[in-house]
Amino acid sequence: MTGFLIRWAVSALSLWVAQAIVPGIRIQGAATIWIAALLLGFVNAAVRPLLVVFTLPITVLTLGLFLLVINAAMLGLVAAMLERFTISGFWAALLGAIVVSLVSWLVSSTIGSTHRVEMFGVR
Repeated sequence: MTGFLIRWAVSALSLWVAQAIVPGIRIQGAATIWIAALLLGFVNAAVRPLLVVFTLPITVLTLGLFLLVINAAMLGLVAAMLERFTISGFWAALLGAIVVSLVSWLVSSTIGSTHRVEMFGVR
């Protein structure tokens, strides 16, 4: 349960950073960010794998860059489900998906399997 809550918080943080950085993304209220993070997790778990399989040929042709478009579509799908979450267009969704991915990766890389912040160093 702790792992789920941490991933949910990381997703909410990444959405907050995306709406702060990307001009075309607007999320009104903290509750909307938390709900959007939860929905994004469900959409990424249920819908995204199907899209990845169906678009595998174009993903291979673009050397994986089409996965960014799929991530933008997932973000747009979540925005379509919530009234207080708006994305102004494709480029805002694409940039938002990149920001969400990068922030999630950076924060998740500091949290290990023990669900604590881990510091890595070279001796």
